[in-house]
Amino acid sequence: MTHKGVAAALAAAMLFGISTPLAKALLGTLDPWLLAGSLYLGSGLGLAALRLLTPGSGVRLARSDLPWLAGAIVSGGIVAPVLLMIGLAGSSAGTASLLLNAEAVFTALLAWIVFRENADRRIVAGMGAIVAGAVALSWPGPQAPLEASGPALAILAACLCWGIDNNLTRKVSLADPLTIAAIKGLAAGSINVLLALVAGATVPGVGSLALAAGLGFVGYGLSLAAFVVALRELGTARTGAYFSTAPFIGALVAVLWFSEPLTLRLIAAGLLMGLGVWLHLTERHDHRHRHEAIEHDHRHTHDEHHRHHDGAEPDEPHAHPHRHRPLLHSHPHYPDAHHRHDH
Repeated sequence: MTHKGVAAALAAAMLFGISTPLAKALLGTLDPWLLAGSLYLGSGLGLAALRLLTPGSGVRLARSDLPWLAGAIVSGGIVAPVLLMIGLAGSSAGTASLLLNAEAVFTALLAWIVFRENADRRIVAGMGAIVAGAVALSWPGPQAPLEASGPALAILAACLCWGIDNNLTRKVSLADPLTIAAIKGLAAGSINVLLALVAGATVPGVGSLALAAGLGFVGYGLSLAAFVVALRELGTARTGAYFSTAPFIGALVAVLWFSEPLTLRLIAAGLLMGLGVWLHLTERHDHRHRHEAIEHDHRHTHDEHHRHHDGAEPDEPHAHPHRHRPLLHSHPHYPDAHHRHDH
């Protein structure tokens, strides 16, 4: 928990998990699609305002980052929500909740297979335990069997799109997380609100929209900014695993805040997820590895990977373009921005 990437990932899961039962309470006054768009748009507007109030504290997106960010927005902010709406229209709530757990699986598989992120047996086992906990939490039971149909496939396709989104976002995670999250929120929110209105959603009162926007700022915006920090520090698969605890956090809030019953399913999910998080927290990945020469820009302190200043060192942390010389050494590490080497 002392690692800032772990803390950021769990904070992202906590904020998003808490927002889920609160968003459910707004469904009585807002159309589901319009609510989703309002949450995204509120996150984008809130983070944009926060960035304007704190100018100069983040690393700007490079031109080379824009294709990755555009791909993430299209995949996760535009295509995935539409697929989810198609799937939800023909699926039970239990089936949809179960299928949405596939996002973490797709995220990890893409990270390991396509983007060559390392994973040992302990990490895979931890991921499996967390996903098993999410499945236990959302399993619809024998009275609501899983539909092997078009709507179910649409939800799985949405999860695949979010998995692609997560992996593409990691490509730009060295840039300012507030800026990244604000752009994604503004783009996804605007498009989804427009689509909801075109589909015939009724515009509610200003109060309901303000509540949705405020909830989106905290539960989606700040959560996404923390998620980007975690991507930078932990890699995609590990961040996705920690974030998968969000359903359990949401269910726990529902028990404590809305007096929903404490069930054996919730207890079992908590134990499985706790085991998975423990396996990840106690990971120790340590081997001799080589850093190739690289030049990039991000906020950093002068640790063993950043010995690039001659003479007096400036205030820390700070950001500027800097060059890493080739380096061969050994120490415990995550697949962060400086440890994306082959194994």
